[in-house]
Amino acid sequence: MILDNLNIAGKVAVVTGAGRGLGRAMALKLASCGVDIVAASRTRSQLEETAGRIRELGGRCLTVPTDVAVSEQVDAMVAKALSEFGRIDVLINNAGGGEDQLGKPLDQITDAEWRRGIDINLSSQFYCARAVIPHMVARKSGKIINVASGYGLRGEKHNYMYACAKGGVIQLTRSLALTYAGDNIQTNCIVPGIFPHNERLMQFFKGGKFIPIGRVGYDEDLGPLAVFLSSDASNHINGQLIVIDGGGLAGGIAPTGVIPQLG
Repeated sequence: MILDNLNIAGKVAVVTGAGRGLGRAMALKLASCGVDIVAASRTRSQLEETAGRIRELGGRCLTVPTDVAVSEQVDAMVAKALSEFGRIDVLINNAGGGEDQLGKPLDQITDAEWRRGIDINLSSQFYCARAVIPHMVARKSGKIINVASGYGLRGEKHNYMYACAKGGVIQLTRSLALTYAGDNIQTNCIVPGIFPHNERLMQFFKGGKFIPIGRVGYDEDLGPLAVFLSSDASNHINGQLIVIDGGGLAGGIAPTGVIPQLG
């Protein structure tokens, strides 16, 4: 039965950026389905809050404070996960950020800011995939779920590191999918739309303005999709972008910084 294919109980998932927002929501949903969680992010207090909520659900959670933009820390996190649980079935590359640099003119962006923005949003996903791939290849099984953004598919004025990195995530997804398909490893990419975590976006999209279904995304919306992509039900889905945006890209409206004029 189809529900048997969605059963993910007993799996182990590494979720980066699990201390809050989309990462926490996906970790909680997976845990509610019986998945053991390795929660990684930079902020220990946020990780402990996530772990507490997972334990309330009766699940197990290993917290590993990690800056995923630093490859040595990623390698150590994956080693701890394998030591604790003995396996990694699912990697969710969710950590990212850099919204503080949005709107900054190009000629004012420093080399360090450029590198940090790319590392947080793209290099981090490469580092995590590189760390888990040998284990998944050895087991001939694995699911890698990268998280990009609608900005990986379209531009925005004064949005450089974030948009470029998220576009790179999409290409990383495709390359991983093609390279490791023969090892029974499926790599796919979630492309969230407007899930506002800052006041600017919350005000711009107040009341679901410009979003066809009439509301912004809720963090909890990603949980069921993460379950599906972690399960056997998605075994023939590989290298795909799954857009979850309430129809925003289909409608062609986004906060690009350019206001369309109808004449």
